[in-house]
Amino acid sequence: MLFEYVALQKDSTKVKGVIEANSVKDLTDYLKKNGLFPIEITEKKDNTVSKFTTKLLNKASFKDIVYITRQLAIMLDSGLTLISSLEIIKKQTSKAALKEMLSDMDKYIREGKTFSMALSNFPKQFSNFYIALVKSGEASGKLDSTLNRLAIHLERERALRQSVRNAMIYPLAIVSAMFLLIFVMFAFVMPRMLSLYDNFDVELPESTKLLMLLTDFTEKYWIFILGSVVGAVFLLLRYIKSSTGKKIFDKFIFNVPVIGNVVKISGLVNVTRTLSILISSGVPILDSLRIVTNVNNNVVFKKAFIEISERVEKGMSVGNAMSKEAIFPESLIQMTIVGEQTGKLDVSLQKISDYYEQESEMAIKGLLTLMEPAIIVLLSVVVGFLVMAVITPIFSLTSSLQ
Repeated sequence: MLFEYVALQKDSTKVKGVIEANSVKDLTDYLKKNGLFPIEITEKKDNTVSKFTTKLLNKASFKDIVYITRQLAIMLDSGLTLISSLEIIKKQTSKAALKEMLSDMDKYIREGKTFSMALSNFPKQFSNFYIALVKSGEASGKLDSTLNRLAIHLERERALRQSVRNAMIYPLAIVSAMFLLIFVMFAFVMPRMLSLYDNFDVELPESTKLLMLLTDFTEKYWIFILGSVVGAVFLLLRYIKSSTGKKIFDKFIFNVPVIGNVVKISGLVNVTRTLSILISSGVPILDSLRIVTNVNNNVVFKKAFIEISERVEKGMSVGNAMSKEAIFPESLIQMTIVGEQTGKLDVSLQKISDYYEQESEMAIKGLLTLMEPAIIVLLSVVVGFLVMAVITPIFSLTSSLQ
């Protein structure tokens, strides 16, 4: 059954949540065990929509993982035990899914399993990269410093993701709003304006005739047009999520002017920083390459690292293996070769990662700078056509009357 609850923490702060339990007693016991005193519990109707909504809202996000990692790093560095740290974090969060995940981790560790083994039970939240780093930290006895490095990496990755997302969302939102406005004008506004010309005995210009055809078609079939657009967008997004669609989309986006450069540089930041952290944490190079392959979401980078891993396994150096792939710039290849020759590959990769991060920020700013005038030009063309098509017949009518 699904229950909504209101409970008090030890500091008398109220927390609310939605959680599944077999009975009110089970839920009460669970809340008290986690340091919460329930003051109100109500059963929630268990329908498909509510279950989906609850699951969606309570799902542990990337932001939550970053938060947990940072908190664990701070607490372990302060001398607290891992179990105590998990208990404190569990009390601080009000998200049911996070509480459940942290409780399961606590249970696994109390049973004698390592932290990395506990993390491996949540593959959707913790990647192979994350688990491999934690395992290396456990082996070296430096879990606190490992988690600190991991937290820094995740925080920087989150900031980069947000920058790229903002760069993509801004122009997409503006263009979408523009086309929606045009659609509304063509379907509901322009037909009434252009109907005035039906009574005028004057030859209409071609631009006005074209506009009248478009508005007439949109007015009659607007619901089908809207449905087709929504359906096409839904099918396109679903296709992109499929394995075949993702391959095509990832290759296509790399070839899009300006946007492709932003995606490529952002990907280089991710792979170089990940490799650097893995190697510096004592993970063997071949294992590091395989982990990067598995955690990479971009099909182009994934394929490249599969090839690199196979070449390195046959005895080739990482730098020479990278040189066979066109996606990697010469600067990265040379820095990798130098790092291997000096025995400081992790340092070289970290330096090149910092460089690409700066390049990524500049590329994103350049994208936004180019998008703004491009959108203005597009708007000007559309508005100019509409004004010309509507105003020109009026000038023709005035001339005929004179």
